[in-house]
Amino acid sequence: MQSTIDSLEKQLHSTYKPGLGEFMTGIQLHHSKLWFAGQNQNWPLADFEIHEIQESLDDIGEFCKDRPEVKSIGMLKLPIDSVTNAIQQKNLPLFQTSFSLLTTTCNNCHKATDHGFNVVIIPTAPPVSNQDFRVAK
Repeated sequence: MQSTIDSLEKQLHSTYKPGLGEFMTGIQLHHSKLWFAGQNQNWPLADFEIHEIQESLDDIGEFCKDRPEVKSIGMLKLPIDSVTNAIQQKNLPLFQTSFSLLTTTCNNCHKATDHGFNVVIIPTAPPVSNQDFRVAK
């Protein structure tokens, strides 16, 4: 029995776990897609993207809890709630303001964790060319 436990622990230890950088790259993609969904008032897509960001943050809390940077991620809760509220209201001006707050908070988190060199901006071009961000007709 102990041999089986030892073998399973060894397998578990060597199982791939995404790093913080992989999660952040995914969040960056969703952040950009969120912007273009909101700008096009595609509220179902915007809702999907904000939930993807939240899911990634939850995964960071689970899989990267040994990283000291993770302690600062809580500062994103209020901006994410604000974006979510704007999406639920289908309110473009509120979405734009909330998205700007989210982007600023991402940068403040980066600064607080000695990653201020990683500056996030409001996107100027869609992140992918094979997705239509307009509302489907």
